[in-house]
Amino acid sequence: MRPKAVVAMSGGVDSSVAAALLKDAGYEVTGVMLKLWKGEAANNNSGCCNVGAAEDARRVADALDIPFYVLNFADHFADTVVADFHADYASGRTPNPCVRCNQWVKFGALMGRARALGADVLATGHYARVLKQNGRYSLLRGVDTHKDQSYVLWMLDQEDLSHCLFPVGSLNKAETRALAAELGLRTATKPDSQEICFVRSGDVGAYIAEHIPEGARPGPIRDRDGQIVGEHGGVARYTVGQRKGLGVSLGEPVFVTSIDRADNVINVGRRTDLSVSELVIEEASFVQPGLPHDMDVLVQYRAHGETSPGRLRRIASGRCSVAFGRPVDAVAPGQSAALYDPLQPEELLGGGIITSTTPASTPPPLLTATST
Repeated sequence: MRPKAVVAMSGGVDSSVAAALLKDAGYEVTGVMLKLWKGEAANNNSGCCNVGAAEDARRVADALDIPFYVLNFADHFADTVVADFHADYASGRTPNPCVRCNQWVKFGALMGRARALGADVLATGHYARVLKQNGRYSLLRGVDTHKDQSYVLWMLDQEDLSHCLFPVGSLNKAETRALAAELGLRTATKPDSQEICFVRSGDVGAYIAEHIPEGARPGPIRDRDGQIVGEHGGVARYTVGQRKGLGVSLGEPVFVTSIDRADNVINVGRRTDLSVSELVIEEASFVQPGLPHDMDVLVQYRAHGETSPGRLRRIASGRCSVAFGRPVDAVAPGQSAALYDPLQPEELLGGGIITSTTPASTPPPLLTATST
């Protein structure tokens, strides 16, 4: 009997090729798309998770001669991913809804649905790799370092990985597109999705004003000495490390250094004020069980950023700190910290959500402020 695979098809080229590769490998493949929107899709320019993408996915499934279904996860998506997005922005944090969608929808609710339907594996178009050795699973970066998506998969554990496949993880993007073209798939030249699927036209500012009014309330911008140097348009419109759109001139480049939601204040400073010596993560999850409670790691704290060496220490269940070997810049609470093995930098160890950071130093005062 052939193994059964459910493929989460977003309407893009990566998941289209993932389905094709699994069918070619002998799997009994079923394509599914998740309906994550209520009523009219909010962002038809996002490239995925909209009516046009559903039609693309259906046409690819027809070309591959595999069954295809649309599953309505709109309520679950709204109650988890969208609600978390609102709560984080309202509290001054910077969320990553794609991480939450993987955590709660694709590898949460959908994985459960796929298993209930008798599927052996759930496959997606993520650029990552699963390796099984000596009865244990490892999660590795995708071969294409420019497209690697292991950063958004830190929540997967041994049980998850025993039922996951990432068929395009061993390809680079050009090879994926070439294979799609060879198969005559309509998604071969489709642009990659870039924007948040539930934010209309990709306009985050307008979305915040409409849906997160508590995060759009104007308030003071202060320098590190506590002087008011301008006014912001709502804490949800800013993120740590942001330089553009502040409307403040201090005679040198100015960056958001922290966000104080309680007092509705945006704090700004020099680039040196962005330096962080330590961060704390919550909801910590690890791919392998039994890792030491105190160990060296490589930390990636931006979706497409470099890694930095640090020392991981478990504080409590689900809570860890990472002390950096050298200070790093612009770490935004709400984002993810993905942890990799220093001896095997392609191997993901786990990760979590950044909740707080520790400044690395106390630099000299800023120059006299003037508003612009």
